[in-house]
Amino acid sequence: MDILIWVGLGLVAGVLGKLVVPDKDPGGCVVTILLGIAGALLAGFVGRVAGIYGPGERAGWIAATLGAVAILIVYNILRRK
Repeated sequence: MDILIWVGLGLVAGVLGKLVVPDKDPGGCVVTILLGIAGALLAGFVGRVAGIYGPGERAGWIAATLGAVAILIVYNILRRK
């Protein structure tokens, strides 16, 4: 069930991440949302394993958004090369 929540969180985090990292993406909104989902899953998994936060804490939203932003930044750097 947590994975479904992280995916939903990733949708929102992808949009928030796009607002924080505005750049022209060749994939558009779909790629941004997919990257947001990947960032949320990564941040959610790492945060839980590391014991930084537990289920239902607001830190999960923050981690998901930061994960989406980080993946968008890496994606934009790699895309330019």
